[in-house]
Amino acid sequence: MASSIAANPSRWRQGAWAEIPVGRVIRGFAAALLAAFIFFACFAFSDTSPYDLVAIPTMLLWLCLGLRVRRGIVPLVLLLLVYVACVVVGLLPYLDEPLPVTWTIQLAYLAVTSVFFAMVFSDDATDRIELTLKAYTASCLFSAVLGILGYFGVIGEEGLFMVYGRAAGTFKDPNVFGSFLTLGALYLLHGLFAGTSRRPLLSLAGLLVLLAGIFLSFSRGSWGGSLVAMAVMVAAIYRTSPSAALRRRIVALSLTAFCAGVLAIGALFLIGDTAETFSKRAAVTQDYDEGETGRFGNQIRGLGMLVEEPLGLGPLRWRLTFGLDPHNSYLGSFANGGWLGGVVFIGLVLATGFVGFRLMSRDSPYRRHAQIVWPALLMFFLQAMQIDIEKWRHVYMMLGMIWALEAARLAWLAGAVRDTASHSTLPDNILVR
Repeated sequence: MASSIAANPSRWRQGAWAEIPVGRVIRGFAAALLAAFIFFACFAFSDTSPYDLVAIPTMLLWLCLGLRVRRGIVPLVLLLLVYVACVVVGLLPYLDEPLPVTWTIQLAYLAVTSVFFAMVFSDDATDRIELTLKAYTASCLFSAVLGILGYFGVIGEEGLFMVYGRAAGTFKDPNVFGSFLTLGALYLLHGLFAGTSRRPLLSLAGLLVLLAGIFLSFSRGSWGGSLVAMAVMVAAIYRTSPSAALRRRIVALSLTAFCAGVLAIGALFLIGDTAETFSKRAAVTQDYDEGETGRFGNQIRGLGMLVEEPLGLGPLRWRLTFGLDPHNSYLGSFANGGWLGGVVFIGLVLATGFVGFRLMSRDSPYRRHAQIVWPALLMFFLQAMQIDIEKWRHVYMMLGMIWALEAARLAWLAGAVRDTASHSTLPDNILVR
């Protein structure tokens, strides 16, 4: 055997490693690190998670590989910069208080991650966003399975995977858990409706798991937001479908999915105290919503205070004043960053909405991913009227993705214009985009 090895030495010992391009290895490692970064978004037991530990090396490596601020993401960068600056100004009187300082630093960090995602995804957008959505969906499935098993008492105990009798997966808050799963569900659902899923049965099984997780979170915002997001996505697919056959397929699958969902929820009602919990959570308002000191009462009283405070109350000062967070990110933006901060936050939402709907409707290589990501982000913007989303990591990821898709679309359109101009003709469909 020894003579055989000597006669046929390993090709690696002969220097085959030198044949592997170093750049390709580094880019592959960067892609794997990015996928891990996205996957760890589901770990939200505490304010710090593996997501945050992976964030710095991921961003540094990608910056070393070369990132640029494309024209299409400049509005996002400026709006986030102004918003964070407004919050910092509101913080100045309270620099001696650790909690508001920590909160503001975390907000600035999340804004940086949003800009990072916009820069990463604006180049090679299709492949990078596809990788990200796959990693995110795997993260959703991982958390959903733990949440479902925890809810039925198979693993863990109260406070671990289940909170207040509701599935919470790897999150502290069932509301965040339920909403987190929506983007993964949209990704699988889009593949089934558009016929792009390579393993439709596996995708269907994963979709049912995610829908079960959303339902067992017993989050009214997640329920309503997910239905709205799915309706917007399906309507966009139907509207942009190139053939009548595909439209009939979409209608048939929609009816099938609705019936399957009703049957699945009916089956869940038969297990444990699911029906009782549903009847409590399905009410329009809860005890903590009502009364002068409830959520809505605090919001009405707070509006009067904010009119008299151009610089706002300062980060987290609403909580100290009313004993509760505002549970409304739009009010919170005015409270944390003053009049200018609130206007900028609303401007960011409106500008992103304009870009998102245009991406979904205009013909481009990026329309498919826009039809998945924008409805999910739209859901969070709607939920922001009854919950605080400004510290949700995945919202900033989606925000960066939408603006990256817009930057990629503008670059693609500019390339198409240059190509057609070189042939001295410009088709009408290029002019109207």
